[in-house]
Amino acid sequence: MTKISFCGISGNGVCALAQIMALKGYDVRGSDRTFDNGGDQDRKAALEALGIKIYPQDGSGICDDLDVLYASTAVEDTIADIKTAKEKNIPIKTRPELLAEIFHQYKHNIAVSGTSGKTTTTAMVGYILDTLEKKPCMINGGYLINYITRQGIPNVIYNEGDICVIEADESNGTIEKYTPYIGLINNIGEDHKSMEELKVLFQNFASRCQYGLVVNADCKACNEIRNSKIKNLTFSIEDSKADFYASDIKAIPGGTTYVLDGKEFKLNLIGHFNVSNALAAIAVCSLLGINKFDAAKTLEGFLGTKRRLEIVGNQKGITIIDDFAHNPDKVSASVSALKDYKGRLIIMFQPHGFAPMKQTGKDIMKSFAQLLDKEDILVVPDIYFVGGTADKSISSADLIKVAQELGVNAHYIPQRKDVEKFILEQAKSGDRIIIMGARDNTLPDFSRKILGEL
Repeated sequence: MTKISFCGISGNGVCALAQIMALKGYDVRGSDRTFDNGGDQDRKAALEALGIKIYPQDGSGICDDLDVLYASTAVEDTIADIKTAKEKNIPIKTRPELLAEIFHQYKHNIAVSGTSGKTTTTAMVGYILDTLEKKPCMINGGYLINYITRQGIPNVIYNEGDICVIEADESNGTIEKYTPYIGLINNIGEDHKSMEELKVLFQNFASRCQYGLVVNADCKACNEIRNSKIKNLTFSIEDSKADFYASDIKAIPGGTTYVLDGKEFKLNLIGHFNVSNALAAIAVCSLLGINKFDAAKTLEGFLGTKRRLEIVGNQKGITIIDDFAHNPDKVSASVSALKDYKGRLIIMFQPHGFAPMKQTGKDIMKSFAQLLDKEDILVVPDIYFVGGTADKSISSADLIKVAQELGVNAHYIPQRKDVEKFILEQAKSGDRIIIMGARDNTLPDFSRKILGEL
């Protein structure tokens, strides 16, 4: 048995890998400063339930016989665990290195990529394969609601088979580490990198696919991305010539219906974009020999992932929704889906990271402006920041100014406690309150706090 440790083990990506390694039989331990500060205690308990040992982040968990320390990319070299590992000459590797290592151990490995929809589509592929008893290993960032009662944190599915499904992240360039059997490009939109950089990144990814490539025909930036040496499939909700095409998409209470090749199916998710995600998952599974109608029927039982337009609850006729949207395309997808239903929107959008906001902040505000009505309300608190030496030359006040100039009923309220007060004062029966933003694990708690106050 190999003894390994994870620094920053509470992170969505890191905790998934820690669980997979524990399930594979490794002696796993880890630390996280969030645990030390009293946060994420449910995650800590879930990891411990799998036999993972949690230590304070003071170096005490870095023992002499530790084989390797895996560190989150968000962890600084000054942290005690890192310093102790260096002093003991223990190898230090990154989370992406381990993910790539696990991924390439499987014959039929599937990498789900794209600047939007990766988490949900990865979950859909994993759910279809698991439900149809194909024994996949799935490694994801989001929590699968279908698996919420299973032991551990529900961002993994573990079976001892020959299929592995992962999210392939382009934001930090780690997509370059994967040579998949099947690759999926869900879409390409400006996020952490420029469009020129992204197109090169995704074409290189496509070129490395070994057996099949699935591409979104509705995404203009994907139009020329293909791999002529393998099977290429397309999916669309706009072009009937695509290999997988959905028509007659209709919003229904609590979900969406669509028609695939003459047969109607239902999703327990709202929004045209989720039908697109479903088609992508169905196309991927077809490359493994799964009948498209069987895959679509299986997805009727899929309940979605946490923080993707997740309904937290309803009080006094007011619905609280928790959502991960944080770039222009994701904001547009979420708000357009919400607009398929009646009711005013009160959105708190928490920006994350100064560099991403310099890159995409104005476009995010434009997305809100294109979809929000005059009676809708947008609230933006201060930019979420977890430390470092970022250039802070942009602020939420700058973003609000852009939104207001575009005609949005937008408010800059720096502190969350004041945001809460404002939302509770404004909310009335028929409204939907959406807590929107990424990276910050306290946002779901905030949405539930508002629900409790209502």
